Formats: sequence, C-alpha cells, structure tokens
Amino acid sequence: MDRELIIQELDFKAVRSSGAGGQNVNKVASKVVLSYNLQESKALTDEEKLLATTNLAYRLTNDGVLILNCDEDRSQLRNKDIVIKRFIQIMDNALIVPKKRKPTRIPKSVIKKRLKNKKTLSEKKQLRKPPEY
Repeated sequence: MDRELIIQELDFKAVRSSGAGGQNVNKVASKVVLSYNLQESKALTDEEKLLATTNLAYRLTNDGVLILNCDEDRSQLRNKDIVIKRFIQIMDNALIVPKKRKPTRIPKSVIKKRLKNKKTLSEKKQLRKPPEY
C-alpha cells in the first residue's frame, strides 16, 4: 500500500456542518466528506483490493466506494486531517492478513483424566444397583 498515492486518489467535499459554531455554521462549510473508490485505485494491488473489499464490505457502497465524514472541529483543515488519519487507520486494519489457525492436539494427560472420571462415575453408578443373585 503506497500511502502517498492513496492520499492523492482521495476525493474531498466540503459540506455545511451541523452542531456547535453559532452563526458560523450557517456560513462556513467545515464538514469534510472523504470518498475513496477502492475498485479503481492504482495504489493497491489486486490482492490488497480483494482483502480490503472483504474486510470493509459493511462500510462500502454498492459501487465499492468508501465514504467517511468528519465534522468534529470548526476548522475545515483540521477536519480534513482527522478524516485522513481515520481513513489510513481503517485501511491499515483492512489490509492485515489474519494468521492461519494451527489445530492443536488434545494432550494425553487430558484424555487420561477424562477416561478416569468416566470410569469413577461408572463405578459409582454400578454400586447403586441392587445386587444380583
């Protein structure tokens, strides 16, 4: 993953934000909406695209576009920085290859303990039966 190339591929849009800011909210477009087309990216290999689409399936639109927005700050520039950091963190987490699970063997001591418990329980139940003549 080439971060510089990915950041160049990002599309930003400034929108009027809701929330704190008083009259400033009505005049300034401080909310930043980031959109990233995962399928048409040149910064990711085909394997990385496949991994990212499977890991981010719940976040992607039907067209394969990842959309993030940020209106935490009154400054558009700071919102842009926040949303870029959030995007990079999301992409880093999406591109982690999970470790393959190694099946473990059941230890011999555990098997012996289970068989011993079965035997003691069986003997206990045998002692409850009435004697045979």
